[in-house]
Amino acid sequence: MSTRTDLAGALRTAFRGHPAGVAVVTATGAAGPAGMTMSSVASVSTDPPALSFSMARTARLADAVLGSGSVVVHLLDDVDAGLAADFAAPGAERFGPGTRWVSLPTGEPWLPDVGTAVRARVCSVAEVGASLLFAAEIVEVLGLRRRGGPLVHVGREYRSVGAGALPQAG
Repeated sequence: MSTRTDLAGALRTAFRGHPAGVAVVTATGAAGPAGMTMSSVASVSTDPPALSFSMARTARLADAVLGSGSVVVHLLDDVDAGLAADFAAPGAERFGPGTRWVSLPTGEPWLPDVGTAVRARVCSVAEVGASLLFAAEIVEVLGLRRRGGPLVHVGREYRSVGAGALPQAG
């Protein structure tokens, strides 16, 4: 029988080898703008258009999202790897002079240099262990520009996905 510690370690090991798209999620809370890099963003539905993401309950961004109820999800390209690293660094000043951002009329911080971004309203929150799983309905498209190959996180590194597609079976 596996212990909870064994299972947690196995899960981390398995997902280290499983590439995931990289996004920066931003919101504005009582303490001001907050944001973080995450690889947990996923499409949920097209009717209504919705996505999901998760983070530790203790993350500063969690408080901002819970307080505001809305986010901007920025889907990163390989040219955004530096931005991903900046928003992933513990204690980094994410909205300082080195980061170009705009406060939307609805209050969320938007990183306009990122080509693909959507604004979403949180419609559901579930507690899962020490994490929160958010579902959010997309209410506005802020950009759909590809500026490079998709940025993925795998093996504790950011990587670009090459342009060549593999042949499809069938």
